[in-house]
Amino acid sequence: MRVGNGTHVYEVAEGWAKVPSSVTLGYTHGIVVDGEDNVYVFHTGTPSVVKFNAQGEYLTSWGEQFEGGAHGFYLHKEGEQEFLYITDTKRGVMEKLTTDGQALLTLGTPDLPDVYSEDRKYVPTDVCVAPNGDIYVTDGYGQHYIHQYDARGGYIRSWGGTGSDPGRMKCPHGISIDLRGPEPELYVADRGNFRIQVFTLDGVHKRFIVDDMDMPCSFYYDGDEVFFPDLHSRVTIFDKNDRLITHLGEDQQAYKKEGWPNLPLDYFRPNKFSSPHGVCVDSQHNVYVAEWTKDGRITKLIRQ
Repeated sequence: MRVGNGTHVYEVAEGWAKVPSSVTLGYTHGIVVDGEDNVYVFHTGTPSVVKFNAQGEYLTSWGEQFEGGAHGFYLHKEGEQEFLYITDTKRGVMEKLTTDGQALLTLGTPDLPDVYSEDRKYVPTDVCVAPNGDIYVTDGYGQHYIHQYDARGGYIRSWGGTGSDPGRMKCPHGISIDLRGPEPELYVADRGNFRIQVFTLDGVHKRFIVDDMDMPCSFYYDGDEVFFPDLHSRVTIFDKNDRLITHLGEDQQAYKKEGWPNLPLDYFRPNKFSSPHGVCVDSQHNVYVAEWTKDGRITKLIRQ
């Protein structure tokens, strides 16, 4: 069974992830791949981080503390070592971790009394790291801000707020550093506004990207291409000029059905997506997709 077209055709690896009985999947929000093509899944069940090899065989799991809050998930290489950066919507924190779960840095609610209070919560949804080590965290489910820190967690600046004007956002759900151009840029999945918003690394708005997207959630770069899950039932691939290459697994009926994203199990089809939330690409250009559904759903697409 295949998806895609033209230069991007994939075989669906049905039943790829061998989830053991010791792991109860919840909403599968995040997915990343390390330098050895091991795949890590971040989900709201427990244990919340599950590691598989490229064949889908279970390797290990950990992270019980993220149950109910697991959301943003980013793997970053620093020198010869890889680290996981996560956001927990339940506890309201961003954490930097080793790939076996040791916490190295925790950032909570920014000290911004004009933005946050008992009634105005901080709910971080994603995180990324710039080439100089600066950390960017999106408050996608709270007050719709972006917060910038140095590599040690020192506060630098914030910008945003609710709206549709340049620099304003409605659910800045995902964030990533785009290194494809002459200088790094911040790509923000301004999901509630159905667009991508591009900033300089110091928070200056540069442009909008509005074509060929339907609630973008996050980003993953593979060479000159960028992959992002559209929550409305497809994965989108752009070229280096942010022009559409193709949509994968598009289903224009799924997100319109009553009860979505938690549809009856007999609705799901291997070559169609319902609610893609996270995506990553391995060294062989195979694609992994995690979907926002209560029992979790993980799909591997093998590049042809």
